[in-house]
Amino acid sequence: MVSTAADALALLRDATFITADADRGAGLLLGTEVTLEQPRSSVVGATVVATAHGIYELALDGAPVSEDLFAPGWTSYEWRLQYQTYDVTDAVRGGSGDALALTAHVGNGWYRGDFGFAGADANYGDEIGLLAALHVAYADGSSQVVPTSPAWTATTSDVVEHSIYHGQRIDARLRGVRGPELTVREGTFDHSSLVAQVAEPVRRHEVLAPQRIWTSPSGKTLVDFGQNLVGWVRVRASGPAGTEITLRHAEVLENDELGTRPLRSARATDTFVLSGEGTDVFEPTFTFHGFRYAEVSGWPGELRPADLEAVVVHSAIRPTSTFECSEPLVNQLVHNSVWGQKGNFLAVPTDCPQRDERLGWTGDIAAYAATAAFQFDVADFLHNWLLDLAEEAGHHEHGWVPMIVPDVLKPTLTAHRRPTDWEIKATAIWGDAAAWVPEALWHAYGDRDRLAAHYPGMVGHVESVIPLLSPSGLWDTGFQFADWLDPDAPPDDPAAAKADKGVVATASFYRSVAFTAETARLLGHDEDAARFEELAQRLRSAFREHYVADRRITSDCATVYSLAICFGLLEGEELAWAADRLAELVRERDYRVTTGFAGTPFVTWALSEHGHADVAYRLLLERECPSWLYPITMGATTIWERWDSMLPDGRINPGEMTSFNHYALGAVADWIYQVVAGIRPAEPGYRRVRVQPVPGEGIDWVRATYESRVGPIAVEWRTAEGAFTLDVTIPDGVPADVVLPDGTTHEVTGGTHTFTA
Repeated sequence: MVSTAADALALLRDATFITADADRGAGLLLGTEVTLEQPRSSVVGATVVATAHGIYELALDGAPVSEDLFAPGWTSYEWRLQYQTYDVTDAVRGGSGDALALTAHVGNGWYRGDFGFAGADANYGDEIGLLAALHVAYADGSSQVVPTSPAWTATTSDVVEHSIYHGQRIDARLRGVRGPELTVREGTFDHSSLVAQVAEPVRRHEVLAPQRIWTSPSGKTLVDFGQNLVGWVRVRASGPAGTEITLRHAEVLENDELGTRPLRSARATDTFVLSGEGTDVFEPTFTFHGFRYAEVSGWPGELRPADLEAVVVHSAIRPTSTFECSEPLVNQLVHNSVWGQKGNFLAVPTDCPQRDERLGWTGDIAAYAATAAFQFDVADFLHNWLLDLAEEAGHHEHGWVPMIVPDVLKPTLTAHRRPTDWEIKATAIWGDAAAWVPEALWHAYGDRDRLAAHYPGMVGHVESVIPLLSPSGLWDTGFQFADWLDPDAPPDDPAAAKADKGVVATASFYRSVAFTAETARLLGHDEDAARFEELAQRLRSAFREHYVADRRITSDCATVYSLAICFGLLEGEELAWAADRLAELVRERDYRVTTGFAGTPFVTWALSEHGHADVAYRLLLERECPSWLYPITMGATTIWERWDSMLPDGRINPGEMTSFNHYALGAVADWIYQVVAGIRPAEPGYRRVRVQPVPGEGIDWVRATYESRVGPIAVEWRTAEGAFTLDVTIPDGVPADVVLPDGTTHEVTGGTHTFTA
């Protein structure tokens, strides 16, 4: 039986990686027919172990062996290629006859996807193909193994063109008609890269019906699915053979037409060719789109809502939270954050799912990791990604964390461009993901073994930045994204923020070093801990010497105060005057948001934890642009990349980067869950819980739940006529500190409790 990773690896080592030469856009069908050595009734176990260069869908006797999509997922393929193990016992036993057919549909995926932006055209290799083995165990103790080999057959499928960026073309006339036989041959494969699957597979989830079908001013047929989502449209159609139906996808409308300019070079177009024989069903599973709207052309006859449905696709991460309050716009904000995470947690934590990018930008997840870990169980998903981060940094000449993980922009993969400075040098926040993401996972799950696994990546990042510090002890040289997409920056220069780049970089690096030191101490690496503690103190002293003077922090904007307060760079009365100045700055701007990627996750925390919860609430509830609620007043159903991705007059922001599904600025949801709802970990993994809701004007009641590692936590509070009532449910046996708005603290253990203040 295949019961261990060693068993699975042994099967794959004895298999041959197979490929066949076909048109680059064609789907490749690889298969074999197996004659069972004993009757099916004698089968006591059957397992398929498989992986691919590209992506694959495996079938046994014509039926899928699993619900997985985009297997083997996207990792740093040079060093980590996941394999999948499927139990197919029921399928083998339940079939008829002594023969069974094992087939794999293989596509380009990320491996040969011409990936990256600005003409990078990055590919891991030129050959797509399959490595697999079927293991059948019989009742008498014998077994049969069927590995991939050049004896397998190959042909092309009904997929004649496909690309993640550009879409898919499926010709139903080719179904049931076997194409020309291709020569199967052994391809190049590095077995040392094989690792068991760590992250959840990608799967189908919700299915959404059209909310509206209408004709645009130019005569186009448009469909609105009511939600910005990631996936594709499943089509059912009938008509004359050769009829071509084309679907173009976009997130928004502009001038009542499909708004495709933000897609840049991504065509996001699917074409379906009818067979002419009854109803054809099309589902383009070798691509995905970020969209709410579709433009349909070539439809034979009348297009009905029942003919189309949007299939939502993402990694199968488990939801772990709920939130509802008295303000509908805040509820929608949380909804948008959840849907933004679903759409961008597809194999890797991407920046956006729609344009010619869809890359694992480190800065986005650094800002968002704490929010992500409350909304879904991301322990395995982000652990898998952090393993890739460590590999990418470890193979870099200077150990720098790349801006993108997996790093498809490295010179060895890109075909037509030279990397720019920011692609080959460490930068703050983006590089700090090496420490900030493990920190978020540690607080959420309290997994010491996982923290130990992430520790080398944290150390590598810290060591790589030390040589970049200036003689003053500050990180104030070189390129920095810093407070990226500050709303006051011009559309064509998103790095032109108010916050001094040295302030942002030094503060961010201090946070990373401090947590690395804490981790070293926790794991018993005392020499490391002492060294990093001393480095943290030097950074803190340099920050205070050069950036803090006369009750001001250099560049005097919301972001620098937020970081200095939240990262522990101030002390004593400095915290009070810094918070007061931050509140003053927010009021001066009429409670509009003035922060970018660096400051946005922390500004409400800095306010509410230091005497200005009222200002934090005003900032959260502001509706004018730029604000968190402005996009919602404009119809947003996911988090936007820019505060004004859509301008108030309905035009799309003219900037090159204008995504409508980009979760980073939704990091305020972490504050909503922990401060507005009040569910916080008092110890890593919620081994001790802190319930401390901070009510504020504009929200009268809140209901929230979180499925922690120790069990479900529920909070409900309400205010009425000056009274505050709180209902709390804590998992059995778990201690909790309940802090009421009047400052009183109650210690409870498990159960449901009610408090008033």
